[in-house]
Parts: sequence; structure tokens; C-alpha cells
Amino acid sequence: MTRRALVTGGASGLGLALTELFVARGDRVLVVDLADERPPALPEHAAYRRVDVRSQQDWDSALAEVREEWGGLDLLVNNAGIATGGRIDVESMVDWERVVDINLLGVARGCHTMTPLFKEQRSGHIVNVASLAGLVHGPGMSSYNATKAGVVALSETLSFELGPWGIDVSVVCPAFFRTNLHESFAGKDTAMQEAGTRLITEAKVDAHAMAGIVLKGIDARKKIILTDRLGRRAYLTKRFARPLYDRALVAQAKRLARRAGTSAEEFGP
Repeated sequence: MTRRALVTGGASGLGLALTELFVARGDRVLVVDLADERPPALPEHAAYRRVDVRSQQDWDSALAEVREEWGGLDLLVNNAGIATGGRIDVESMVDWERVVDINLLGVARGCHTMTPLFKEQRSGHIVNVASLAGLVHGPGMSSYNATKAGVVALSETLSFELGPWGIDVSVVCPAFFRTNLHESFAGKDTAMQEAGTRLITEAKVDAHAMAGIVLKGIDARKKIILTDRLGRRAYLTKRFARPLYDRALVAQAKRLARRAGTSAEEFGP
């Protein structure tokens, strides 16, 4: 069955890889991203519109397009996001406001805008791309963790709230994979950003492999799409072996403190 899909941040990374898979199987896709002109990397049969997920006006224009061109929408993929990292006393509040506006409110705006259409149809599927950081909250990433945890909470809330209208909601929580996400790093805590860049650029899995895993989860309409062994192990450890989880993150926090030049002795045994 041909589906009508809108993908935010679909001009690169995971969004582009998902778009390619959708198009390859005959789905109609509207990619929205920040470029003024159609990005050359997009598949030939994908439509494109410039949308800043921080702008409600842009979201309204995207809604008008899917209504006029397709008469509805089957799948909303809220994929657009930025990378950020920083210790709480180093990262600025300006950086906090930026990442919240994009990573969390950008997703909320998409859900807010498209839900009335899905309710009219009494069908639809919202897929929100979060991160393993939305489930497992390591030190030195408070703003990123908070936004991704917010996306997880929003998705769980909507899965219950919208269920009576036949609307499914999934949240994707991948661990690190190779993409261009590190290019969006900005802010004062360069040490944390350098560490995050290494984790992204040296990951074994690339965006195309990740997209194949995510697509299977979307088709199965899973509520939480965990994409790799590391993510499943970390999530299950937190839920069922909390002391082990706590010890691992305490050790991680001590390593971070030592790199920052603070004596780990302050943090106890």
C-alpha cells in the first residue's frame, strides 16, 4: 500500500536514508528541511519544502500542502534535531534554549499541527526520533538528554491520548551511528562536543543501516524502537538492575571530572 509520508530533517543523515527507503518502495514523501533550494541528494520522486521546525507558520504551510496535494497524510516522521553537549555550569542558557526549541518543541509543533488531520482521518502514524539519551541519561549531556527524554515522554503520552482515533505513535531511540549530526554542535563546552563527535564519527553503524532497522520498527508499529544491542542492554539494565546502571554512570561521571581537572576524590569511593 502506498503511503503518504512527511519527513522533517530529511535532506541528510537518518532522515535522508529513511526517505530513500520510502521512495524505493513507492511511498509518496514530502521532505522538509532548512535549505532554500531543493537539496541535490534527495531522491528524484521526493517532494521538498523549506520548513524551519521552530516556525509554526512553516508547519502550517506544510499541513496545507499535504491537504492540497495528497488529501491527507499517513506518516509523520519528526526527525529534525541537533546535537549538543555540555556540563551544566559550562553550557550557556542560550544553547539550552536553542536545543529545546528544535529538539523538543520542533517535535511538539509537528504533532500539534498534524494531529487534527489524523483525527479527521481516524488514522495515521507519528514517529518521533529521540535517542538512547532519552532513556539513559549520562553526565555532561544535560540539555540533550532533557530534550530527548521529553520526546520520549511526549510520544508515550500521545500513544495513549491518540489511540482512540486509530493513531499510532512510535519513538525511535538509537545509540550512536555515523551521520552528519556532529556538524550541528555549537556552544561553549568544546570538550564535550569533541567527545560526542568522536562517538558519532567512529560508530560502526551508518545512517543507511540504521534506517533499515528503524523502518522495520515503524512497519511493526512498535511504541519504542530500540535499534541496537547496546541500547537494549542499557535500557534493560536501568529498568531491572538499577544498582549496576548507577555504578556505570557514577564511574563515567568520575572520568568526566578527571578530564575536566577536578579531583575525583571529591565524589567519594
